[in-house]
Amino acid sequence: MAYLPQNQGLLQYWLLLLSIVSIGNSVQSYLTTSYTRRVYSAPDTTVTPLHARTFGTYTALASIIRLYAAYNITDPVVYQLALWTYIVALGHFYSEWLVFRTARFGEGLVGPLVISMGSVVWMLVQWGKYIR
Repeated sequence: MAYLPQNQGLLQYWLLLLSIVSIGNSVQSYLTTSYTRRVYSAPDTTVTPLHARTFGTYTALASIIRLYAAYNITDPVVYQLALWTYIVALGHFYSEWLVFRTARFGEGLVGPLVISMGSVVWMLVQWGKYIR
């Protein structure tokens, strides 16, 4: 299918899948604060519609970069930008959990931590396969 990335390997499909799911997450961030509240669930933490929309806007931007990377996985600049989106996300979620204490380790935080960490590791390990 011409609609799918054409290079070999699974990483590009992972990036495509996460881009699609993340765009959905961005849309819901504009419609409700419920998911955002599941991530930032520490006591005395308030999630406003503005917080949710800001989170959704960043997620949309990161999704677009990752989508470009899925289809241009051998372009070193696009690959690096996609990698950085996961590094920034990982740093954000860890800092909200361990430094600022606005997030609690639980169902809302586990997914973003596992996906961002797994994606960083996978992209670093696969660097030489896609970038020459």
